[in-house]
Amino acid sequence: MADAGLVVLVAFILPFRCERAMARGLMRPGEFVKVFVDAPLAVCEARDPKGVYRKARRGQIANFTGLDSPCEPPGKSRNQAGSVLTMEQTVAGPLDYLEHGGKLKHAE
Repeated sequence: MADAGLVVLVAFILPFRCERAMARGLMRPGEFVKVFVDAPLAVCEARDPKGVYRKARRGQIANFTGLDSPCEPPGKSRNQAGSVLTMEQTVAGPLDYLEHGGKLKHAE
């Protein structure tokens, strides 16, 4: 889709630098924007509508990022404070970045 000139937003949990580098390597320079939503574990668990954290804590899901599998902090990224921002505010940051970078244009 990106090859067709579309902006594609994808949410991945990529806890390791090598995985993020691989994802970036699949795109052309300037097409990959990493947004790190930084929220404490307690906030993630409180916002978990599917109960996956509960399952991971019971041992039903192995290698769960933040519990029994580490997350290597990202280097340079568009950081979002996921514990204090609303969903609308969290989304507004990356959209503003894309608009000012010329990747998005509002229809008049």
